[in-house]
Order: sequence, then structure tokens, then C-alpha cells
Amino acid sequence: MCVCLSAVSFITGSYDRTCKVWGGESGEELLTLEGHKNVVYTVAFNNPYGDKIATGSFDKTCKLWSAESGTCYHTYRGHTGEIICLTFDPLSTMIASGGIDATARLWSVEHGTELATLAGHSSEVICVHFNNSGSQVASGSFDHTAIIWDTHTGRSVHSLLGHRGEISSVAFDYGGNTVATGSMDKTCKIWDIRSGQLITTLRGHKDEVLDVAFDSTGQQLVTASADGTACVFNTTTLNCVHRLQGHQGEISKVSFNAQGSRILTASGDKTAKLWDSATGLCLQTLGGHGEEVLGSLFNYQGDQIITASKDNTCRLWR
Repeated sequence: MCVCLSAVSFITGSYDRTCKVWGGESGEELLTLEGHKNVVYTVAFNNPYGDKIATGSFDKTCKLWSAESGTCYHTYRGHTGEIICLTFDPLSTMIASGGIDATARLWSVEHGTELATLAGHSSEVICVHFNNSGSQVASGSFDHTAIIWDTHTGRSVHSLLGHRGEISSVAFDYGGNTVATGSMDKTCKIWDIRSGQLITTLRGHKDEVLDVAFDSTGQQLVTASADGTACVFNTTTLNCVHRLQGHQGEISKVSFNAQGSRILTASGDKTAKLWDSATGLCLQTLGGHGEEVLGSLFNYQGDQIITASKDNTCRLWR
């Protein structure tokens, strides 16, 4: 199960081949988006607008939907393998998708056409992320590399080489000056966008780094690991200022609230935890799921949290 939030609702993709839209206040089902012929593995809102939904499926297609009526606007075809990640650009003009076929692709939201095939990886593309202006998109792959692409030309700008394991996650900072990559080699690397050069390698985890996230100021970076901990780094000093300990299983997802004051971690121990980013203290443990928590997110206002679990349920927390 995968999950994404807008300001007023949230969506889930499932092995039942559907995407469901749920009310953010009521938690009630609003729409069921049907049409995919296999697992809906990845979903996204076009935040901050929240009026469109993109879904990516193991049927090798992406679809674009109205978040209000459930109408399917476009079906994007071109990938030759399962689609495992997608995201909107910040202006909601493009969708980037990545798949088992070792490519990322750019799609037009307005016209429903393919804008570019981003070919350069030799293994599946596991993650994609736009910079804040939408002028660049980063792709991370199981081939141990990440690539920065120019979205206007579809050409590679930099290949980021140096990891000794599969890339698990990639994230631009808010200013678009650096990009962070998390890897199965137990490290996170920070790269300079202009030169493509490595700035530093962040170490400290005893197992795979599964997710990375910047806060909205770019002053904090958090890494989540299979060792059951998360590390909060100051991006100026590059020091780990807090190690978030307490989970009894791997941490697969991590995120900041919009203000950067709170951190949310999702774990294989069937819980999510809420942390104070300034002190590193655990503020609350969100328990109740019967299986591992696969994802957890804040809403835009930061006053709601949603958790999605392998037990096929989501929980809404206030």
C-alpha cells in the first residue's frame, strides 16, 4: 500500500489494482479510481494544488485522474516494465515516472503525451525527485548511480557515481543547490548540483539507508535506516546532531512537517513515531497497526498524520 496527502484528502494505492481517495477530515472513502490491470504501486497528488492524481502500476502504465470527479484524463504508455515511482513537478505541468525497465520518463499533464525518455541507467529506477523549479529531475537506480536530468531537453546533466550499493532514495534541497542520495551501502551522499561533485559522505548507520529527506529550509537532513535508527544532520556543519532511537525494526520512510520542527518515521515494528527535530526527543508513538508501517506523512498544515500499513489499512491521526 502507498499513500499521499493533499490539503483536504489523501489517496492510497493497493494490490487490489485501485487507488482510493479518502476525506482528510472524515476518513471516509470519497472515490475509487479503477482502470489499472495490475497493482497500483505508486500514487501522487499535484501538490499544492491537489486537484489531480497520478497513479503508477505494475501494468506498465501511469494514469492521470481528476481528484474531484475521478475522471481519468490520460493513460501514459511507454514503459516496458513495472512502474515503481512517480511524482509531479512543482508547477503541475509534468509527471516523472521510473520503472523496472531502467528508464525514467517525463509526461505532459496537459496533453497526455511523453515529453522525454530518460535513458542512462542499467537497472531499475527506484526513485525520482524534481527540484523546486522543475528545471531538473533526479533519478536513483539499483545500478548504484543517480542521474540529474534537464527537464527541458531530457539530457543528462550529471551522473553521480560513488555509491557501492543500490540507491534507495534521492532528494533535492529546497534551494536546488544540493541533492542527497541514500544507499544500501549504509551511507548518504550529498552532491553539488552545479558541478556534480561529491560534497561529503554521511556515515553512521550500521545497515542500509532506506530514505532521506530535507526540511523546507535545507538546513536539516534526516536519514532513515534498516538499523532501526534515523540520523538528523546539520547541512552546514555536516554533523549528526541527533540519532533517533526507539524503533524495534527498520525505518523505511522519514519526513519533516512543513515547518521543519517535527520528524515522522515509519517502521517495520508496526509503529510510526513523531519526533522533535530540535531536541531529537520522541513525542509520540503511533501504534495500532497489525503489520509493518510502510509509509507515514504529515498533511500540509502539519496537524494531521496518516500512516499506511502492510495490514491493508490506513490510520489518520490528529
